[in-house]
Amino acid sequence: MREHKQTELGWLTILAARSISRLYAPRFSIRFSRMVALESAELFRALAPEELRALRAVTVERHFAMDQVIFKEGDAGDGMYVVKEGLVEIAGNVNPQTRRMFSRLGPGELIGEMAVVELRPRSATATATKPTTVYFIPRGEMLALMQRSPGLSLAMLQVVSHRLREFNQHHLREVLEAERLAVIGRFARAIVHDLKNPLNIIGLTTDAMCLPTASEEYRAKAQARVRKQIERINELISELLIFSHGPDKGLVVARLDFATSIRRFVSELEPEVSARHGRLILANEPPAVRVMLDTKRMLRVFFNLITNAMEVMDSGGVVTLRFHLEPGVVVTELADTGPGIAAEIADKLFDAFVTHGKEYGTGLGLSICKKIIEDHGGRIWARNEPGGGAVFAFSLPVASS
Repeated sequence: MREHKQTELGWLTILAARSISRLYAPRFSIRFSRMVALESAELFRALAPEELRALRAVTVERHFAMDQVIFKEGDAGDGMYVVKEGLVEIAGNVNPQTRRMFSRLGPGELIGEMAVVELRPRSATATATKPTTVYFIPRGEMLALMQRSPGLSLAMLQVVSHRLREFNQHHLREVLEAERLAVIGRFARAIVHDLKNPLNIIGLTTDAMCLPTASEEYRAKAQARVRKQIERINELISELLIFSHGPDKGLVVARLDFATSIRRFVSELEPEVSARHGRLILANEPPAVRVMLDTKRMLRVFFNLITNAMEVMDSGGVVTLRFHLEPGVVVTELADTGPGIAAEIADKLFDAFVTHGKEYGTGLGLSICKKIIEDHGGRIWARNEPGGGAVFAFSLPVASS
């Protein structure tokens, strides 16, 4: 009796399972395997019934297994495809070493439409990433349909335009990302290089000054050397902080006398110039006009320009400051007796990370000068003197009285 009940229960379970399977199988099929009719594709939705009949007459269904290539880059553009069911990946070579996936296209989307409007080889490879069925429309037949249907021609133009716009946006994002990564790389190399050298000097100097045989005189010199390297690190950090600030961030201006400010900057910088065996000369008196200045930031401009000049000049080099007024602005020129601006960096002189002929440096000094001057509402530029040497000049707005 128990065995009979168990058998009956087993059959009931099987029948129930079959009923559930029949009830839900179609829903699962629809959910996991979407299929579209040819006329459901966006390109063909507006076609008249007779145009749809002509389209179906020239359309052929093709089936592809997972990972099967539909067409390869370089193949003849013999027609276009519409995905009926499945998924297609479009990929191509952006250079000999790099292959990139451009897009994935599902049911109702077009593939190879450019082959219809231009008779050129395929520019990418299309691969089925799952079992896929496509509608194939030969190029000649598609062109004939477009000639007979202005609406179809306009729809094709819109599809091609949309696809090109998408590709351009994708390409622009990749270019910007590549440039961002390149900038980060240059930034990191500059930081590592400029931090590594003073840290090495500090490490070697402190090891030597701690030796039992080190004299008091040597230890005093070693302390001065360590202090100098710490100052270098502080200067590097200051440049990085200034460079990373947004426009006008940290700018604190006051309405000041230009001539008085220039004399103050010169008095503060002269010891640095003398220590490098150079000279700082004023060719004429600065104009007695009022300007809106952040003196701390503007001193950084003079410091960067003058120390850059001293680094490229031989001992005894001279930096000459010249001043003149133009309508609404006061112009400052710093002329040096160095070798001038190298031709290979002349057009990118104020770009970040650009250096030339310097053993150390982040390449941020001139870009920081440009940023500070522009934050003050001015402009900065550079040129070579006909007789030799470089001239860096900048203008600042004269404050209204």
